[in-house]
Amino acid sequence: MNRRFRLRKPDPERALRAVVLLSLLVASAAVWWPAQAARVKELGSVQGVRPNQLTGFGLVFGLDGTGDQATQAPYTPQALAAFLQQNGITLPPGTSTQPRNLASVVVTAELPPFAQPGQRLDVNVSSAGNAKSLRGGMLVATALRGADGQVYAMAQGSLVVGGAGAAAGGSKVVINHLSAGRIPEGATVERAVPTHFSQNGVMQYNLSANDFATARAVAQAINAAKGEGTAQALDGRVVQVRLPAQAAEHVAFLADVENLDVRTQKPAARVVLNARTGSVVMNESVTIGSCAVAHGSLTVTVNSTPVVSQPNAFAGGRTVQSEQVDIAITQQGGALVHLPAGAKLADVVRALNTLGATPADLQAILQAMKSAGALNAELEVI
Repeated sequence: MNRRFRLRKPDPERALRAVVLLSLLVASAAVWWPAQAARVKELGSVQGVRPNQLTGFGLVFGLDGTGDQATQAPYTPQALAAFLQQNGITLPPGTSTQPRNLASVVVTAELPPFAQPGQRLDVNVSSAGNAKSLRGGMLVATALRGADGQVYAMAQGSLVVGGAGAAAGGSKVVINHLSAGRIPEGATVERAVPTHFSQNGVMQYNLSANDFATARAVAQAINAAKGEGTAQALDGRVVQVRLPAQAAEHVAFLADVENLDVRTQKPAARVVLNARTGSVVMNESVTIGSCAVAHGSLTVTVNSTPVVSQPNAFAGGRTVQSEQVDIAITQQGGALVHLPAGAKLADVVRALNTLGATPADLQAILQAMKSAGALNAELEVI
C-alpha cells in the first residue's frame, strides 16, 4: 500500500503568535514570581517545637589493645567494676583490672520533637580517656539522660569509625579521627517529651533573625491566607498566630502556614571574620564607599647554619658547636589603589581582589576600611 505524505509549509503568522504567547507568559511569570521569596518554615520555628540534648557515660568493649590505660584513666576500672556488679559479678577486694580492650566513652544524642517511645536515634560516641582508637568496638547498654536527669533513651551497638591508623618502629600514621565514632540508629527512645506549641489557642512563631520587616511580612502573608487578624507581629522576632478553635485542625493549619511564601528584604550588611581560620564571608548587602588603600607585606627570614669549631691535634682545646644565624627582612611596598564605590557584592569582590591580599591581610584591610567609614557593613569576629 502506497501512502503519500504532504509536508505542511511553515505558517509565519502561527509562529509569530506562538512567540508572542511565550513572551507574555515569561513576562507574567516575572511579575508574579516572588523575588527573594522564602517559605515561613525557613525563616523561623514554632515556640515549643524544639529538640532536646541527651548525654550518657558508657563503656566500649572489643577493642584490639587500643583502649584506655588504667594508670591515666582510673575511672575506667571503676566503671567496669560497676558494670560487672550490675550483672551479678563481684570482684574480690583489692583486685585491680587494667584491660586494654575497653574504653570509657561519652555518648550524645539529640531527641527530636514529637519523638515517641520505640523510635530510633543516631548517637555519637567520643572517648573520655586516653584510648588510641575506638575502631571495631561495641557500646554496651548506656542510659541517655536529659537536663532533668531522667532517662529518655537507651544506646547500644557497634561503632562506625571513619578513620584508620597504623604504628610500627616509632612511626605512626593516622587518617581522620579514631577516638570518636557514630552508631546509626543506635538508641531507642524510652520516654516522650511533652510538646506544647499553643496556649489558649495562640501560637508564637519565633524568627531566626531579628528583623522588623521580616516579621511584618510573615504576619501579612499569614493574614492574606488565613484571614485578617490571624497573625500579629509583636516585635522584630516574634509573630503571634491565632489557631483554629478545633484542635483537630491545628496540624493542617500549621502545615499551610509553614509553606506560605514571604517576600523578604535584603539582610543587614554584615562581614564575618573568622580569627582562627582567616575566612572572610560577606553577604550581598555589603557595599563600599570610594576610598584609597595601600597594602604591602613584611617578610622576616631567619636562617640557622650549624658551625663546628675543631682545634688542632696538639692545641689542647675542645670541639665546640655553634650556630650562625642570618636574619633578613623584606618589605614589599604596596601601591596606592583606588577602590571605587560599589553597589553590588560583585563590585566589592572585584575591587578587593585588585589588592592581591590574602584572607588574613583582608581582615586588617576591612577593619581599617570600617574605621575610615568606607565599609558600609557590620563587622563580626567569630
